[in-house]
Amino acid sequence: MKTYLDVTFFSEGAKPSEIINRLRSLGFKPVIGEHDMVYEWGSSASTDDSIWFADKIQATLEGFKIMFHIETVAD
Repeated sequence: MKTYLDVTFFSEGAKPSEIINRLRSLGFKPVIGEHDMVYEWGSSASTDDSIWFADKIQATLEGFKIMFHIETVAD
């Protein structure tokens, strides 16, 4: 499975480099293309795993005045 992440930055929010570094700490990798970042699950994950991860992403980005969109898909 892969979780793709798209981030929308605001001029009054955190610096993009700071956000990218925080997301890297969760295991995301920046990519070029349709999405901004990707997290590659080491093994199959359940729906509960993806919901837990979405909560973790939100907690990591809370207070930085950005918007994000995630999409988790099977390989």
